[in-house]
Amino acid sequence: MSKSALIREEQLRTAEMAKGRHVLGVQDTTELNYQRHANRVSGLGTVGNGKDLGFFLHPMVVLDAGSGACLGNAAIHIENRLEGASDTYQRLSIEEKESYRWISTAQTSKKVLSEAKRITFIGDRENDIYEFIDRIPDEKTDVITRIRSDRILMSGEKLYSHIDKVTEAGRIAITIPAEKRKRREKREAILSIKYSVVEIKRPKNCSDKKASESIKLRVVEAKELNCPIGQEPIHWRLLTTHRIEDYEQALQIVSWYQKRWNIEQVFRTMKKQGLDIESSQVETAESLMKLAIIGLCAAIKIIQLVLAREGETEQKTEDVFTQDERIVLALALTTLEGKTLKQKNPYPQENLAWATWIIARLGGWQGYIRSEGPPGPITIRNGLERFQGIYDGYKLSKIL
Repeated sequence: MSKSALIREEQLRTAEMAKGRHVLGVQDTTELNYQRHANRVSGLGTVGNGKDLGFFLHPMVVLDAGSGACLGNAAIHIENRLEGASDTYQRLSIEEKESYRWISTAQTSKKVLSEAKRITFIGDRENDIYEFIDRIPDEKTDVITRIRSDRILMSGEKLYSHIDKVTEAGRIAITIPAEKRKRREKREAILSIKYSVVEIKRPKNCSDKKASESIKLRVVEAKELNCPIGQEPIHWRLLTTHRIEDYEQALQIVSWYQKRWNIEQVFRTMKKQGLDIESSQVETAESLMKLAIIGLCAAIKIIQLVLAREGETEQKTEDVFTQDERIVLALALTTLEGKTLKQKNPYPQENLAWATWIIARLGGWQGYIRSEGPPGPITIRNGLERFQGIYDGYKLSKIL
């Protein structure tokens, strides 16, 4: 199967799931580094350091805006950097730059998610591109972008200076998850919230001279107070096309932006902390890219189960597992439940949390949340691998 066919299969499934919903489209880039296998892999370009071999993967992960359920993936862009940066890179049109992937991925996703009720695209600082903010929003599409540049407003004032003068609207407590890569410890953070209306001016370096001379937006700032020593404080300055008329609406923007962490979880699950696709022994770039698409879809399935583990997303089992797979899950359950109430699956069969409980038990989880904690991506990955073996055996028995 070709790369485009693999992507299209995932897009069709996600499009069906998104019908009638307000969805969040979270996009970001990760690099897949195969330098360890450089002597036998052909067709690869270089990654971020300009030396190691690999390529970049840029997906659009789709979530339900209300429940936070992971619905799938609307687009996948693969960047294989076979040539170095042009000496005239800054003068190139946005369509000729690698950063165009933020725009093209959103444009593709809008087509895939055309039957969604509403779309909100969410991106980190790399997504702070004037052409993106100018082109992507429409009557049913909004954006939330973390600010990278201290933009000039139509008033002549700088954006950061304007935010500093805005009166605090309130404070909120959130949980910051741990992240080993950034040496970040899990902690409770108190965020100061501000919001305001701004009109940003088209920057001089904007390559699209037909772009709007200015764009009216809302800005939300979430700034951590009393951050522990040795930890990097949370400081999000967010631009959005969503209307913000009160404090609760500003908090909603912060809450939606927090869900961007899900794509980082997907990337971690693909790599050493999960599927470890960078250790693949495949020898051609084309095959590695196909494997990356398959690995991304597998990582998304793992995250779907992790997010559903407490039943709060109310996602359906049939959204993730086929009818035959659900039959095998029910059969497996009979061997996994114990005699006491604590050893019983507490969720109804139609709720995806029911399947997560079974997969987690197959992955080695004993079912005791108080002592073990809830099952994480590694446990779910192990459980899915074991389940696949059981399911393959079930299919074979049907043939025989």
